[in-house]
Amino acid sequence: MPTQRSQRERAPARSNVGLMGAVDSHSDVEVRRGVAELAARLGDRLPEVVSAISASLRDDIPDLRDEAQIPLLDASVEGNVTTALYALAHDTPVECVRAPTAALEQARRIAQQGLPVSVLVRIYRLGQRSFTHLAFGELQRIDVAPHARVTIVERVTETLFAYVDWMSQQVVEVYEEERERWLETRNSMRALRVREVLAGRQSVDIVSAITAIRYPLRSHHVGLVVWYPTATGEADELARMQRFVRELGIAVQAGAAPLLIATDRSTGWAWLPFHVAPDGIVAAVREFSQQHQDSPSVAIGSLAPGVKGFRRSHAQADAVRSVVLARKDANPTVVADGDPGLAAAALVCEKIEEAHAWVAEVLGGLAADTESDARLRETLRVFLNGGASYTLAAEQLDLHFNTVKYRVGRAMARRGRPITEDRFDVELALLLCHWYGDTLLLPATP
Repeated sequence: MPTQRSQRERAPARSNVGLMGAVDSHSDVEVRRGVAELAARLGDRLPEVVSAISASLRDDIPDLRDEAQIPLLDASVEGNVTTALYALAHDTPVECVRAPTAALEQARRIAQQGLPVSVLVRIYRLGQRSFTHLAFGELQRIDVAPHARVTIVERVTETLFAYVDWMSQQVVEVYEEERERWLETRNSMRALRVREVLAGRQSVDIVSAITAIRYPLRSHHVGLVVWYPTATGEADELARMQRFVRELGIAVQAGAAPLLIATDRSTGWAWLPFHVAPDGIVAAVREFSQQHQDSPSVAIGSLAPGVKGFRRSHAQADAVRSVVLARKDANPTVVADGDPGLAAAALVCEKIEEAHAWVAEVLGGLAADTESDARLRETLRVFLNGGASYTLAAEQLDLHFNTVKYRVGRAMARRGRPITEDRFDVELALLLCHWYGDTLLLPATP
């Protein structure tokens, strides 16, 4: 049984608990009243608060100083301040609050201007700082107990942090959607203008074309076609292609940023501009491509000036690429219009079936798809290109004189008839086999 002494000792304890509960309840009421009064006071000064925050943002973020953008900035600030004050006054969970319409429109406008998302995020962070300073300055004019004042500061700080975090998620999502849509539209228009320049069906207003595609058409150009042979069509391949072209432009010291137009997610047309025609630029592009760890296949046009050169170099690159595609080679490769005989080989690409039959007629058994016949064809090709000199062919192929002589004899035998009146046809057939590979060859017979 508890003693009377123990009962008396416990009685004050129960009394103290009740008193503290009353104090806590009274303090919470005072905090709520203080927060509500603070929100009301700031609401009464809304134009002044909006003006101060907007001016502070323009001072800290140069991208917001465009006079045409100020009304939208002010509207966004006003919408956010009004919404935040409502959340404070009514103790509303910020997750229940939608971003103001003006704030969403500002996010879209920033995306359309090509500004980074960091600008949008800074608006909210710096806006939070300015709003907090104004709120705490107003709090000094409110008559509340010291302990309540501390709690009010904590509540305002936490609410504003949660509000800015939640709003940032909403506006960044809108920014990213608009940015993707806007970039797709802009790139489509850019690609359309590039295709108009390439078509050449009407005279080009070079000034407006330069502005539209943001590329110096008056420069000297090296046209490229870049692609990934084993592409999956994923967006990452487009990013890899963009990175490759950008790094290539830096490596070869282009006079301006390269132009890249994606024709699909794994293929693109590119141009490198130069103020003055550089020496050895095709070799430099080839070397960079062959050494780059993530290089796509690259077809290179010859250096040429002006709008005509812009078209011509692209046409050359596109033509020699068609030869590589006809070969169905899955490995990345680098070819150039200046590679011996490649431009000529590209001329028959659209009539590959006819070329296949013609090569078989000209070369006979030498057109068989075997390793032995491949060696014989290459030896005969080099021999004929070198003026039918065994010595010169031996030097170029790094073979013994007698080996070259033997292989040329074997090639003649495999063809089935000597080279007399149709030497040119044989040279051309060998050239086509060299570039098109097994696409033009006959199946090997047992």
